[in-house]
Amino acid sequence: MRFFLRLLREGSGRVLIFIDWLFRPSRVKRSVEDQSKVDQETKILKLYQFYACPFCVKTRRSIKRLNLKVETRNAQTEGEFRNELELNGGKIKVPCLKIEGAGQASWLYESNDIIKYLDERFQ
Repeated sequence: MRFFLRLLREGSGRVLIFIDWLFRPSRVKRSVEDQSKVDQETKILKLYQFYACPFCVKTRRSIKRLNLKVETRNAQTEGEFRNELELNGGKIKVPCLKIEGAGQASWLYESNDIIKYLDERFQ
C-alpha cells in the first residue's frame, strides 16, 4: 500500500511538472544592469525542494516568473542537502528557502511565505 501511494504521488507530481512546462509563466523583464544586480542578490538564496512536490513547483514557477537565479537543492534523497535542511533548518519540510547574510542563515518554510518574500524583495 505504501508503495502504491508513493507511486501515485510521484506520478501525479510528474504530470504537474509537465503541465508546468507547457504553461510556463512569462518572466519579469529588467535592464541588463538591473538583472545583473538581482542576479548578485540571489546568490545568497538556496531553495531546498523535492522535484515533483506541487508546492515546490509553485515556488519554482514564482522564481521563474520573477526571473531569479536561485540555486535549487534536492532534499528528497539522503545526502548533504537533506542533512543540512534537517540540521540547520530544523526539519525536513519543503519548499524551504535558505537566506544567508551577515554570517547567519534564516530558513523560510511554506510556499506562500517564500513567494511573498520574493515578490516583496524582487518585484
